[in-house]
Amino acid sequence: MSGHSKWSTIKRKKEKTDAQKGKIFTKIGREIAVAVKQGDSDPAANARLKDCIAKAKANNVPNDNIERIIKKAAGEDDANQYEEILYEGYGPNGVAVIVQTLTDNRNRTAGDLRHYFDKFGGNLGQSGSVIYLFERKGVILIDAEGLDEDRVMEDALDAGALDFNLIDSVYEIITDPNKVGAVREQLEAKKYAFISAEAEYVPATYTNLSEEEHILKMEKLLDVLEENDDVQNVWHNLEA
Repeated sequence: MSGHSKWSTIKRKKEKTDAQKGKIFTKIGREIAVAVKQGDSDPAANARLKDCIAKAKANNVPNDNIERIIKKAAGEDDANQYEEILYEGYGPNGVAVIVQTLTDNRNRTAGDLRHYFDKFGGNLGQSGSVIYLFERKGVILIDAEGLDEDRVMEDALDAGALDFNLIDSVYEIITDPNKVGAVREQLEAKKYAFISAEAEYVPATYTNLSEEEHILKMEKLLDVLEENDDVQNVWHNLEA
């Protein structure tokens, strides 16, 4: 991802964290519940749960909330059954979009997403229609304020990072998608705090929007996707 211009994505993440804490708590809660259902309620024995807890703490989810979600998901009386589904489509002027969802009703979610794409000048595609335009990578973001770039880069590479960039006052650390948790843990041990740390779909090529109408529609599409409770992550190849 060297040279990858990602400032707008980072900006959106920061704004979302500040403006939509309640919704973020709900979405992370679903991730924690699914991790418990698929593995174990003990994070020491469940790497996915450990990563979810780290994500929750990075987003300032209270420990009491985290413990309550884990206990509920581990109990037999928890009737919520979520499944993870990736949707692919095109936004205005051919911008490739991948939407990661956790849903208990795939018909509802698919209907909502199809409506959003149609409304804002795009279309929801078939599985495989755009994912080939992306690479799966681990991405760790750290606020650069007050940190020495050379020291952070050295610590990141020592922890197993594959690449390192400074983008818009944020350090972007690239890892193998299956090792993002291990790299994060080593950096946590050195007292680093994170904006985010998870496996993502990173675009290999980009699409530029020059018309104001297309730009506005793309922004609105991203906004409604992120507002939807079933949507966990959105990745796109819009050139920043």
